[in-house]
Amino acid sequence: MARDARTNEANSKGSKSAPRPKKSTTDRILDAAEERFAKRGYDATSLNDIADDVGIRTPSVYKHFDSKRSVYVAVVERLLAPYFELLDRLLVVPAAAEDGQRNLVAVLDHYMRTPNLARLVQHATLAEGEELDVLVERWYAPLFARAAELTNPAGSASRERGQAIAVVVGFHAMMSGYMTMAPLHARLMNVDPYGPGAIATQLGLMQRLALELWDSGASAASAVTRASTPEPSPAAPRSTTERKPRNA
Repeated sequence: MARDARTNEANSKGSKSAPRPKKSTTDRILDAAEERFAKRGYDATSLNDIADDVGIRTPSVYKHFDSKRSVYVAVVERLLAPYFELLDRLLVVPAAAEDGQRNLVAVLDHYMRTPNLARLVQHATLAEGEELDVLVERWYAPLFARAAELTNPAGSASRERGQAIAVVVGFHAMMSGYMTMAPLHARLMNVDPYGPGAIATQLGLMQRLALELWDSGASAASAVTRASTPEPSPAAPRSTTERKPRNA
């Protein structure tokens, strides 16, 4: 009996999942910095704050990063690198409305899984400091350019690029606003904005908007095509006077 009990106990211990590997100090610094930058912004965050959150002394941070700016760049890189991969490798230029909706779902899913990205960018935008220059030059300029390619229907004329960028700006504002305003909406509506039902509702709304934009864009393109296509010249009227055959 005792032996069976010990055997069962050993099997029970062996069946438990292995403990998760401990995070490196670098990852812990980035985790703490991401939370600080998202909640308080770049200027209001110090390396002392980050070190305290990690539980290390400030000089220890310099063993991994040479400045607060380099910590910030690493945080943003970690948040946006998967997004760039998504835009570059996983998405395709839409050939139909379904392609555009599929792109939208993939992008929105990334936003929902990284809420600190929108919060961090909002702080940088409002502060208009050096961190905004870093975001624009290093990430958001190429990111928006690629997103515009994935918004513009395949084969569209280059003159429609301005409209495609406007669509990207509009949907980016909607997604970012949804994330940054989540605490306000939670108190107003008494609903968890990150809950499955709320996210499904928001996604459905954006999909309908995307479909409307696609349909209106297709109609406009068709109208432009018709307007630029010259109408065939009317056939010359036949002469009412028939020629008489010459006498042999």
